Amino acid sequence: MKTIQPKFVEFIPDIIEEETLYISIEYCTAVHKCICGCGNEVVTPLSPTDWELSFDGKTVSLTPSIGNWSFECKSHYWIRKNKVYWARKWEDSEIVEGRKEASMDKERFYKKGRKKQK
Repeated sequence: MKTIQPKFVEFIPDIIEEETLYISIEYCTAVHKCICGCGNEVVTPLSPTDWELSFDGKTVSLTPSIGNWSFECKSHYWIRKNKVYWARKWEDSEIVEGRKEASMDKERFYKKGRKKQK
């Protein structure tokens, strides 16, 4: 099982090291190299409609899973308590449906926020 080490930073560095999750609380972003080894950088925005970061003082977890659908590898995994858990590979139709659902979730979230402001 692979592990990833959290590193809290203000700014994401230019060079991203393998097996390191760079976390900028100030900019609500976490970045790491794809766990499959393809070398792509994975950006996970931290927000109510993207990813949620949990930190217990020692380890970090990201929710939901990370699906790198835009990469050739299409890797899919969870980061829980610094450990990487592989998830099954999604079919193209599941990726399309998942993107549609995420887009609708964001739209509902921000519509609800606008209604409260009025």
